[in-house]
Amino acid sequence: MPFDTISGKELLQNCTEDFDAFALRLYRYQYECNELYRAYNEALNIEPEKIRAVTQIPFLPISFFKSHQVLSGRAHPYATLFESSSTTGKLPNRHYVQDIDLYEAISLAGFEYFYGSVQDWVILALLPSYLERKTSSLIHMSQLLMQQSGQPECGFYLNEYALLQEKIKQLQAQNKKILLLGVTFALLDFSSQYSMDLNGVVVMETGGMKGRQAEWTREQVHQFLQEQWQLEQVHSEYGMTELLSQAYATQKGIFRPIASMRALVRDVQDPLETKQEGSGVLNIIDLANVHSCAFIATEDMGKVYADTSFEVLGRMDFSALRGCSLMAI
Repeated sequence: MPFDTISGKELLQNCTEDFDAFALRLYRYQYECNELYRAYNEALNIEPEKIRAVTQIPFLPISFFKSHQVLSGRAHPYATLFESSSTTGKLPNRHYVQDIDLYEAISLAGFEYFYGSVQDWVILALLPSYLERKTSSLIHMSQLLMQQSGQPECGFYLNEYALLQEKIKQLQAQNKKILLLGVTFALLDFSSQYSMDLNGVVVMETGGMKGRQAEWTREQVHQFLQEQWQLEQVHSEYGMTELLSQAYATQKGIFRPIASMRALVRDVQDPLETKQEGSGVLNIIDLANVHSCAFIATEDMGKVYADTSFEVLGRMDFSALRGCSLMAI
């Protein structure tokens, strides 16, 4: 199957049938067709023909998305540029997306796998810091879900907390299924000002404190939101600029990846030691990253379970050895 023209449906079918076999085929393709990734393998003295398991695949440090164009394939056009948020004076990570239709098909299928038809949902997005950037993958995904929902009440909110509260009340009175998707600091601000009964509403946080206040753990954030809004659970979404797939946590911060994604874990001191489960730093296989790099060494600490679910426990301590220190290109 030619990777250059693979559709979202074909990709998901391959992931579902045999994730590991598809990952190994994609690894060999990206070794051949991604100059940066091949150079990284060569710097580590990796011989691709000896890679027989996903735990043996080298994972590209995520920092290369800041310093390089990460592209696979003989031609390198891109349809969409996704950029991460960044502090003043620092470059963002950039993901050059060559096939936006593939990204949208994967994102929509992943959401509907966990939450059912998007047409059943009114989606309200509280994403102030992201709305100010035109290259946010989270904004693109939110717009996609709203468009596919087709319900006119869907919309973005910047800091209009009073309007958002009133809209939620109206929708609750109409027995609508509501998804309130928000960046963490905005959900905390909103809930601090408007304590109300949101039992039955799906509140989903996407992470991100943006230095607005002292960092909270995910458990602290969820507990506060549950108390303020009388919620049994707070949901979470795990995604990033460098990934085209997402994972969702419907309870207790335990993420379950969509079919095209898997989390592994690497040793803090030895970034080349990767395991299927355990605690350490998260390595993510995202097979939707056909045209960039599907094997990414993140900077998130986490724990991976035998059933492929995982937790995110915070950011890596940069006093520890970093994978990107192994190579300079």
